[in-house]
Amino acid sequence: MPDDREAILREIAKKKVVYTLPGMDAVTVRSGTYSTGHEDLAMDIYYPLDAAGPAPVVVFAVAYPDPPGRIRQYGPVTSWARLMAASGMAAAIYATNDCVENIHAVVRHLRTNAATLGIDSTRIGVFAESANVSVALSALMRDASIKCAALLTGFTMDLDGSTTVAAAAKQYTFVDACAGRSVDDLPDTVPMFFLRAGRDQFPGLNDALDRVIAKALARNLPVTLVNHATGTHGFEFDQDNDLSREMIRQVLAFLGRHLAGESR
Repeated sequence: MPDDREAILREIAKKKVVYTLPGMDAVTVRSGTYSTGHEDLAMDIYYPLDAAGPAPVVVFAVAYPDPPGRIRQYGPVTSWARLMAASGMAAAIYATNDCVENIHAVVRHLRTNAATLGIDSTRIGVFAESANVSVALSALMRDASIKCAALLTGFTMDLDGSTTVAAAAKQYTFVDACAGRSVDDLPDTVPMFFLRAGRDQFPGLNDALDRVIAKALARNLPVTLVNHATGTHGFEFDQDNDLSREMIRQVLAFLGRHLAGESR
């Protein structure tokens, strides 16, 4: 990877969500591993403070191969995980060498080891932003027992002959997990929250997203769409204003409603 790209990634890694909650910096973080079936990879779980019982858990979908698990020190991700833990939900961040398959290995690990891990195996949701949304959608296609998915400013899937997502995946080296799939492959039982940034800088991203939403509505899927008209890609880290914070609160409220039974 060129030095300039490494420098850009280091700067991005310093960013944090522009919203805070009491206690988010004091939540417990436990480092461990999960099995892919071939090897063990790293995983961190962020836990709520003073949980009354097994906590629901949000799995962060990953579309970039990352065997060392560098994402576990990535500010944009860890700050979201802390917000979720402060809202009553555990959050799982994991290393990956096979993005499409590893998310299912993580979910299996959480379900199989729920008692030891202190999480509720029946309340598992998915969270994804940007390129990672493709992996989250592909996970729903194979596992309709996932309770909900919060999907922000995402590369989704190519429909109606478009090649936008495929081209972006090639350019930015993420996994186009929904290649060859359609909205018809999504389950009709999993609530999905889509947050659209009206001023997204990535050409074609919103066009692809809009097609997905239109077809999801035509199927009457349980979709919530929030259009942040003045939002840019990464607004939750770059646009420090009340509207950004309101968008973040809506994401947490959606997850809380479907997983924790409450929101803050």
